[in-house]
Parts: sequence; C-alpha cells; structure tokens
Amino acid sequence: MAEHPSRVLVNCHLLDVNSAQVHPDQGIWVNDGRIQAVGSVDDVVAQARAIRAGIELTDLGGHYVLPGLMNLHVHLGLIHSSGTPDRTPAARALRMASNARHCLGAGVTTVRLVGENDGTDFALRDAIRAGRCLGPRILTAGQALCCTGGHGSGFDAIELDGPSGFARGVRQQVSMGADLIKICISGGIGGVHERIRHSQLTEEEIRAAVQVAHGWGRLVTAHAGPADAISSAIDRGLDGVEHGYALDAAVVKKMVASRTWLVPTLCVTRCEAFYKRLGAPSHVLDKAVGAGEAHLAGISLAIREGVRIALGTDMLPFEEFDGTTATVRELEFLVQAGLSPAAALRAATTEAACYLGLSGEVGDIVVGQEADLIAVAANPLDDISRMRQLTFIMHAGRPARPEPHGRRSA
Repeated sequence: MAEHPSRVLVNCHLLDVNSAQVHPDQGIWVNDGRIQAVGSVDDVVAQARAIRAGIELTDLGGHYVLPGLMNLHVHLGLIHSSGTPDRTPAARALRMASNARHCLGAGVTTVRLVGENDGTDFALRDAIRAGRCLGPRILTAGQALCCTGGHGSGFDAIELDGPSGFARGVRQQVSMGADLIKICISGGIGGVHERIRHSQLTEEEIRAAVQVAHGWGRLVTAHAGPADAISSAIDRGLDGVEHGYALDAAVVKKMVASRTWLVPTLCVTRCEAFYKRLGAPSHVLDKAVGAGEAHLAGISLAIREGVRIALGTDMLPFEEFDGTTATVRELEFLVQAGLSPAAALRAATTEAACYLGLSGEVGDIVVGQEADLIAVAANPLDDISRMRQLTFIMHAGRPARPEPHGRRSA
C-alpha cells in the first residue's frame, strides 16, 4: 500500500479529550504515519517546511479534531437474523474485510474483536497491519470460550467443559495469536434456551481460564449479565466485563476496588426498532427490551461510582442506528447514562487505549503517536450528538473517506 505524503492539518480546533479543552488555530504535522508536531499552526507549518520539502497542507475548515474512535466490542463476522449465511470461509473473509473497511468510514480506527470463527480475524488483523488491505487496527480474542450449550455455542464460541477444557481453550487461542481471551460466564440475549440471569461456568473453570491467560500475558474479559456471576468471576481475577446487564451496588463496589473494566454495550438493549427492522426472533427482541431498564440503571450506577468504562457496541461499528452509526449512538447513550461528553469521548479514545495496553501508541493527539485522527463540524463537548457530523478521518497517517450516517451491514 503506497505511503501518503507528509502533511500538515491546518485551520482546525484541537479537542483535548483529557483536559476537555479546545485549542483554536492549531496545526498537526503528520509524517510517516505518526504525529510529528502539534501546536500553533504557523509554528507547525514552519517546523515542517524547515525539515521536509513538499509538505501538503490539508485545510479542515475550522472543524474540531480529536483522536480516532475505538470500539471494544465488535464481531466483524456478525450476521443478523435476516442475513444470508456465508457459504464458505472465503465468503466470510471477504465480508469481514468489507466490514473492516466500513469501520474506517465511521471514524473507528481501532476495534477489539470478542468472538469470531475460523481464524479469519487473525488473518485480517495481520493483513491490515501489513498494509495489504484497509481497515482499523485490530486486537482479537479469536473464538470466545463457552461451556457445552452455553452462550455463543453454534456461533462464535468454542464449547469446553471443566478446568482442563478451559485451560486448553485459552492455550489454543493464544497459539493462534489471540491478543486477549473472552469467556462467556452467563446467558445472554441471543440464545434460545438461556436467560441473562443464568450463570454458566463454574468457579474452577473461570479460575483455570484466567490463570492460564494471565500466565501468557493476556487479559480476560467476560460476556456477563448477572451481578452474582460477575462478582464470583472478579474474585477469580477477571479483568473486564462485557454488557453488565444487571449490576448492583455490591458488584459495582467490587469492580471499583479491583479496577475491573466495563464495556456497557447499551446499544443492544435500546434498539427495539432496529431489531424489528432486521426481523429478529421474538426471544431476542423480548430479552433485549426486557433488560433495557435494569441495564441502563446498572451502568448509571457504575458511572457514578467510578467504574472504568470503555466504549463498545456489540453491533458493527458503522451500523445504521437512529440516523447515525452504532458507535456514535453508544456515545450518546453513555452520556444519557451519566458520563460527561468529555468522559464519553475518553471511553472511546484514551481510556480504551489504556484498556488495550496501547497508551502512548494511539488514543491521543501527541507527538510520537500514530496519526489516528477524526474531525467533526462542531464542538462535541457542548453536545455529544455533534459527533454525528463527521467530516475527516485519518488512520495511521492515511486519509479515509467518511460515510454519512452509517451503513446497513452486509
């Protein structure tokens, strides 16, 4: 893939998500995919031209620049209820590559995959890293680990039983190149024969998975709904929680004390019209809508008490949802749940980077980091819904074209 020329982004406001401050009339020099200088536009342009000939200037029209967004609960191979199944693994690979490219068009420059099939996620991750195809930075768990008949069985999870089974499952995913491990400790929305309240793994199975994963330097996150299952898993070293459909005060207190991460995925219990449009079966619709009130209340409690939050959607990041993308809609839901606009943006940038172990590499606009940048037409610190007005995208120094409002998944 051809390298892009050295360029300075000019005529822009720099939005510092950490300080919640906006700095006008800034310049950002991008060279070899990384940020070389940030500051007063005249100073940055002069610095760039003193070192490199042929600097390009990109006028951003006074718009607001912030780090590229991160979405930490993604399934690029996801097919909704009304979708046509892939006929072959090759068909799945092509569809996932297309979905990855559309993530960039939604301003999402990093994704964490938490359950895929056939190893396609590893191949796609490596192809993007090597510059052979376009897409966001990918970190992946490979296949999720579930018990026989547990959440994810028959879809994106591998079925295992007993401590030795879960230890072996972790080693299998690590041997394929997994960046993290995902376990399914409770029921969820998708399964026919399960309820969100059902605990599905034993304490010994969770302990075995966590112990082996930590020995290999991998964090473990869990698909998890009920507070008691989450509490037990935290006692066995769990690092992160996906969804948290039914949090209570006791488990929230434990999450704060243990510094457990939470990826709320509020989208999935607040999208009745979306599910109906896709023709989702009644058991999915009923469980999603039925969980909505408790889900929002639990996430609001977690926010008030200071649980560490990172953004994830459990929908394709670019999915069309209420006139925008699922990623932006999740930002709006996080603000509705109690985060300030600045904190919601941190959940999708600097905090997400911290969770992924990428702080200092991406997630901020500072010298030396990879140039993952987006711009929006107006200040989202005043109204998070201004994130709907995406006007510019850059990933690793390469501009990408914004796609309006979001796309329907293939």
